[in-house]
Amino acid sequence: MSGHADVPNASRDGVPGAFNRGVPGVSREAAGGGRLVLLGNAIVDLVMRVPALPERGGDIVSQDTTLTTGGGFNVLAAARRLGLPAVYAGAHGTGPFGDRARADLAREGVEAPLPPVTEEDTGFCVAFVDGGGERTFATSLGAEARLTGAHATAVLAALRPGDLVQISGYGLAYPVNGPVLASLMARLPEHIRVFLDPGPLADQIPEEVLEPVLARCDWVSCNQREGRLLTGRNDAREAAAALAARLGRRTGVLLRADADGCWLVPPGGEPAHVPGRRVTAVDSNGAGDAHTGAFLALLGRGLDLNDAVRGANAAAAFAVTRHGPATGPTVGELLDFLDGDPLAALLSSALRR
Repeated sequence: MSGHADVPNASRDGVPGAFNRGVPGVSREAAGGGRLVLLGNAIVDLVMRVPALPERGGDIVSQDTTLTTGGGFNVLAAARRLGLPAVYAGAHGTGPFGDRARADLAREGVEAPLPPVTEEDTGFCVAFVDGGGERTFATSLGAEARLTGAHATAVLAALRPGDLVQISGYGLAYPVNGPVLASLMARLPEHIRVFLDPGPLADQIPEEVLEPVLARCDWVSCNQREGRLLTGRNDAREAAAALAARLGRRTGVLLRADADGCWLVPPGGEPAHVPGRRVTAVDSNGAGDAHTGAFLALLGRGLDLNDAVRGANAAAAFAVTRHGPATGPTVGELLDFLDGDPLAALLSSALRR
């Protein structure tokens, strides 16, 4: 199926033909035709900072509590801040949480073209961040978990050459979204590059949903825990190699290893360690999303693979020095963070042209 079909002004299912309006503040010429199109979930995070998680049946007083949009929003914000046009192609609801998500997407210059689901609000997540910066989640699903075939058809028709489609394991694990997304993956044009982050629910994705998505992916990025769930290997290098072997020679792997950087397996290549940057972490919430968004932005802006991965490692290191889930750096912040590193000159040339 072609990715250039005409998009109608409206469908019988209520999905408008607004998907190709472009990203606010970014012209088509500046965008270069390529965008990050997120087939994920933007939800609202209730972030509570606690000294430690309470014991079972216990309680603890939060030191600080914030309400912010999170989930797939973090990836979109990270990519936009580095200059890549972005589209949220997921479902969103009607209510205060849906309003908050749409307002935050608009503030970052991210388009949300699908109409709100009228019967339900956007979902939310309670995120506990302990004294060591680690995070633990509990999620309540909402409208974002009600993606329909009409939504998928609108997305498919609106994709353009050069687009990067990012898909999250959260959506694949949802009973309604998973089959819709798996079917959509099989229908994507070959010119569309697909990036999967399997997420913490990697072991809860049904095989009949996961396998067709893995077969279509150009890149899979996961952390060490997720790599272990997918391969049974504890060692980061071994897990990266095993995942690459499972995916085949056309698919690349990034296995994120926190402060140690990541393991990169290029399509058809061997695992290589890309060192991270040592920083004092205050909040790891959203670090993986900052890495993913930066990697996609840097690839989309024309950097070569190794430089894109090094830049993504730097963006993730920057993110953990800030409180909040959507803490990916702007171009200026990333260049300042890399001051004195030869990578800064390469990024400056690519991101400011």
